[in-house]
Amino acid sequence: MKREIKFRGLPTCKDKDELDYINFDRDGNFAVGFYEDGYIIGNVVEASDDYISPEFWVAVDKNTVGQYTGLHDNNGREIYEGDIVDIGLKNQDGKLVLAPVIYGEYIAGYVLDNGGNGIWQRLTKDCKVIGNIYENPDLLEVEK
Repeated sequence: MKREIKFRGLPTCKDKDELDYINFDRDGNFAVGFYEDGYIIGNVVEASDDYISPEFWVAVDKNTVGQYTGLHDNNGREIYEGDIVDIGLKNQDGKLVLAPVIYGEYIAGYVLDNGGNGIWQRLTKDCKVIGNIYENPDLLEVEK
């Protein structure tokens, strides 16, 4: 099965009118498409030996770029690196277990890291995306 390769990132421009004018593919506040050197780029609409014209290009914060995993959560939403997911379990205190989606260095494929506690779980369709590490970092804060 061929996996769709695409990325998302938060635009550096914060002017809502300007962003609405660009008319780019979105996932919430994120631009979605191909990624190249600080830009999310749409599909090619015209090309010749002299130039290539994409549907759109949007400057994004490089630190917010995440790749599509090829998977969907239990609501059919696409899952990207940097998403925070509810893995459908509760801890011993009865609180939901939330984890960021990352690419595992020692485990092939996308995995969940449960707050650096050494608990790793493969990403499954039973997960539910509830936010992302860029817009909702408070979801991963541990109470002391």
